[in-house]
Amino acid sequence: MRVALRRLPRLFRPDPSRPRSRPRSRLRHLAGALLSVLLSVLLTSTGVGAVAYAAPSAAAAPAPQIDVPAAPMGWASWNSLASQIDYDTIKAQVDALVSSGMAEAGYEYVNIDEGWWWGTRDSKGNITVDTQQWPGGMKAIADYIHSKGLKAGIYTDAGKNGCGYFYPTPPGTPPAPGSGSEGHYEQDLRAFQEWGFDYVKVDWCGGQDEGLDQEATYRAISEANKAATAATGRRLVLSLCEWGSGRPWNWAPGVGDLWRTSTDIIYWGQTPSATAMLSNFDHGLHPTAQHTGYYNDPDMLMVGMKGSNATLDRTHMSLWAISGAPLLAGNDLTTMTRETAANLTNPEVIAVDQDPRGLQGVKVAEDAAGLQVYAKVLSGTGKRAVLLLNRTSAAKPITARWTDLGLTGAAASVRDVWKRAPVGTHSGGYTATVPPGEAMLLTVSGTEAPGTTYQGTGSLTVTAETAGLKLADLTYANGGTAPRTATLRVGGQYATTLALPPTGSASARRTVSVLLSLAKGANTVTLSGGPDTITVQDLPGTDGVRITGQNQR
Repeated sequence: MRVALRRLPRLFRPDPSRPRSRPRSRLRHLAGALLSVLLSVLLTSTGVGAVAYAAPSAAAAPAPQIDVPAAPMGWASWNSLASQIDYDTIKAQVDALVSSGMAEAGYEYVNIDEGWWWGTRDSKGNITVDTQQWPGGMKAIADYIHSKGLKAGIYTDAGKNGCGYFYPTPPGTPPAPGSGSEGHYEQDLRAFQEWGFDYVKVDWCGGQDEGLDQEATYRAISEANKAATAATGRRLVLSLCEWGSGRPWNWAPGVGDLWRTSTDIIYWGQTPSATAMLSNFDHGLHPTAQHTGYYNDPDMLMVGMKGSNATLDRTHMSLWAISGAPLLAGNDLTTMTRETAANLTNPEVIAVDQDPRGLQGVKVAEDAAGLQVYAKVLSGTGKRAVLLLNRTSAAKPITARWTDLGLTGAAASVRDVWKRAPVGTHSGGYTATVPPGEAMLLTVSGTEAPGTTYQGTGSLTVTAETAGLKLADLTYANGGTAPRTATLRVGGQYATTLALPPTGSASARRTVSVLLSLAKGANTVTLSGGPDTITVQDLPGTDGVRITGQNQR
């Protein structure tokens, strides 16, 4: 990375930590400052505009990275139970989540999907539920979930009629007209909060049928969630489920906490398949959208479902981990084998997925068709997760080169995540033979390649030697008690909303990370709402190719 032009020093400001300069040196400094002002006026009048100041990367120690909220982990009822749910069914799954060790491993949400409600309301429009299905109402099951130290999730639709009206499942289930929240967004979300729920998934069957606009509709639901929170003091994690139909990766960060990027990974009556797994993985790769606690969602896990196997399960977990996806198990926990539980709770796999830097992995190499290398930038310095994915029908060697990961070629230590064991120290890269249709998940600790630091606010000029993805660390301070919202825009791309967590004080500076898609040459990067320094580093393995998921706008 380099800059096209450097800004001259700003107007002289006395530094109390330094001895006062002699009059002659002060005059020289002032003359230089005046020249800077004249040059800035000249640049503006000639249309060059604001120019970034590029500070040497080693000028000062970088601010510490700050943890951002990790992708949700938990269990959801739909894949295995569909609408065949009630208080006792969910209670049994909650108990199994705890006894299996999954809760201790970090699976905290118990999400009650479609089938909990049949679309009935009272004269005031309040949701009414079947008290035989849910003794004590929905608050009772939320209370039970909380009693186990877990969090409760619930389901609705953006339209007037939910998916249970259009696609009653399993076959023979009566349709449920009126089972959506359109016309009652704030009322329903407030009810969910008052019942004690922590998470809501908002589906799109009714929205699709009515031809609603995805972005406008989910923005309205997001605002309703905020308004309900203002009344109850309780916020719902908002999961947008419009299946990627409205390209949510362009607008969803900050509207929701996570958003579906594709159709369901499995439908009722199907068995898990590698084809569906890979398709949803591919559709979920929108790395510039995933940052600061907002996540692409390639759908629930099929791990441990009838018809799957341990090899497919481990590949599935590896793909979701490298992409930093939500880990929402969909198997029947009450019949889960020990092997399935072990695959779901491998602590090193979970650590890759839940890494507090919050970024998505990207493809950095494909030396031959189907032999792919993905890398995820982890918290710390010189830390990467690496996935070697063999999509071919024969065992093949796959090489991860350190320079493709944004590291130098110096010796780096490598660890096999599934085996939870080191595989040595290697210079330049690492090669392993991967069986057909499988993946190897590694972590690498090496030497970070240098970046370029740009200081200033507003529009900065960032110059890229190649097109493709770049790693950007944004430095800011937030002395408040809640995350602050900021925005970032690259050229004419969609602006993305950033969440800047509290840093402890107004003078404590921290960094959050994003991935930028830059064109070769000069790029205008516009920051507002907090960040005043951006450090940009190449991910050279992208080889100038814009690595994004399908349907990217």
